[in-house]
Amino acid sequence: MAVAVKEVDPVGVAPPPKFGYRWTICALIFAATTINYVDRQVLGILAPTLQRELGWSEADYGAITSWFSFAYAIGFLGAGRLIDKIGVKKGYAMAIVAWSLAAMAHALAVTANGFSVARAALGFGESGNFPAAIKATAEWFPRKERAFATGIFNAGTNVGAIITPIVVPYIALHWGWRWAFIGTGILGFLWLIAWFSIYDSPEKHPKVSKEEMAYIRSDPPEQTHHVAWSQVLRHRQAWAFVVGKLLTDPVWWFYLFWLPKFLDSNFGVKLGAIAAPIVVIYLVADVGSVGGGWLSGFFIRRGATVNRGRKTAMGIAALLIVPTMLAPLATNLWVAVAIVSVAAAAHQWWSANLYTLASDMFPRRAVASVIGFGGFAGAMGGVVFQRTVGYILQRDPTGYGKIFVYCGLAYVIALLLIHLIAPRLEPAKLDGGVEG
Repeated sequence: MAVAVKEVDPVGVAPPPKFGYRWTICALIFAATTINYVDRQVLGILAPTLQRELGWSEADYGAITSWFSFAYAIGFLGAGRLIDKIGVKKGYAMAIVAWSLAAMAHALAVTANGFSVARAALGFGESGNFPAAIKATAEWFPRKERAFATGIFNAGTNVGAIITPIVVPYIALHWGWRWAFIGTGILGFLWLIAWFSIYDSPEKHPKVSKEEMAYIRSDPPEQTHHVAWSQVLRHRQAWAFVVGKLLTDPVWWFYLFWLPKFLDSNFGVKLGAIAAPIVVIYLVADVGSVGGGWLSGFFIRRGATVNRGRKTAMGIAALLIVPTMLAPLATNLWVAVAIVSVAAAAHQWWSANLYTLASDMFPRRAVASVIGFGGFAGAMGGVVFQRTVGYILQRDPTGYGKIFVYCGLAYVIALLLIHLIAPRLEPAKLDGGVEG
């Protein structure tokens, strides 16, 4: 039976102003996530051009992108554990240095194998972003605000996807595609300066007031020692999160790496004209990211249990995604863009709530580990899906219809399985006790 936790103010004072310092931290995580997706998407924007220039087949491109996902999966498996052990500040810094260097290394590649190595290095480094971001959110926000905060920083994925098709074609057309990788890779080192200047844990931060600190820690107290993998993975709550990531993450990978190719193949959209449709898609997706995180919190504030609030928001998103199956049938570019825009927004709506499930069901000391294992599953699903997409299109260049059928149905299937595995989203009992 779901247990509703009454919210109390532990120090007997009014909640802090809505724009406390925790939102500055959220903005910093948002910036890192934006850079993460800029570096990730450069190849997708340049793919049609590089494919023609370097002679890649569809199967070659599918293999190159799958190496990113494979290394991302392996990195994700260890990133969560590492960040739980060494902390967010050091862990996030290590991750962004690694992926920024890997992003710039693409400029040195001359063969498909070279790009595969660079993509693998990028995926390994980028695997640290979301475990660190989710753990930082769990440290800086009480449970009732986490979905909204997650939606805000997760909107950085869309902002990155908006910036990339504007900046990358300009750089590539004026200075060559190699400078596109170098220029975007430098952004991570600029962020690193701000990170070390601004970030610390709430307890140590001089700009956090006593009132805000009390608000951040208004949830029931938790134990602080680390937990073993065996303690996390024996709980069905962890597997509910894993299934959600496994089935739906590959769809987002498909949008990032194959959407420019889909628009090129079906509507003749080349590098110089790619910005407009891609920007529209990810602008709409931003609305879904923030709105989806807000919606579940709204339901909970209106009296819904966490279980009902999260799953209702995710169910609405899943239904909005179903019409994605019609995108390949569109005869007009902007009709297709509209269909994919709604799907991208609903995915981000879904993702903000799915990430928050981990912190709903597990204590802060285990959140990054759960996120890491779920990210591993999602990325391995992406490996299989990307190679499958390459195989399908290699045999039939018009085979996008089969691919979009999966994109449309994956979320409904995932939500049904999540509900079967974790019907009430009750907190996992670690070390034999109930934790909030």
